[in-house]
Amino acid sequence: MESGEQESIITAIKDIVTECTYGKVDLGSVPMFDVEYIFLQIRSKSVGEVSTLRILCPDDKETYANVDVDLSEVMVQVDKGHNPKIELTEEMGMIMTYPTIDSLTGIDGADINASNMLDVITSCVLQVYDKKGEEVFAAKDQTKKELIDFVEQLNTKQFEEVQKFFDTMPKLKHTIEVENPKTKVKSKIELQGLNDFFE
Repeated sequence: MESGEQESIITAIKDIVTECTYGKVDLGSVPMFDVEYIFLQIRSKSVGEVSTLRILCPDDKETYANVDVDLSEVMVQVDKGHNPKIELTEEMGMIMTYPTIDSLTGIDGADINASNMLDVITSCVLQVYDKKGEEVFAAKDQTKKELIDFVEQLNTKQFEEVQKFFDTMPKLKHTIEVENPKTKVKSKIELQGLNDFFE
């Protein structure tokens, strides 16, 4: 993580998890949040369960404080209302799957943003169904162009439903309390994603 390059980070995570699980975890099919959790557990057992983070205090947005985080307490959490089934119309919908470490490899920054959204969405479509499920089309049987064309024709409301899937999908999360050493104000901060647990 010291290099700051996302591709290097992903490669290192893959190598470490593969070696430490003796190659028994198929990283290509495991959701990214599970890979992050496994990596965090490996790190906690090898380096120590407590990680000291330097956190910017939200009350004045200029003071930093050190906070100890017990990595053994960090869990993957699912937001309420999360559903991998996205109803596009009364007749048609999509069943989604989660991004894997392989599906994020090659995506700039491995963060879901406007420029790579279509690639991420199409890699996460498992099935498209029509006529209330009487017709089912597996994404693996479609070309990438067909999937992109399908996603591009979604209207704003349908696209918002797809966005909701990604916004509410399971994530590595943990809430910590930070006390500003100058003002003594205590604030709660939610750490989310692997990068938040390391400096």
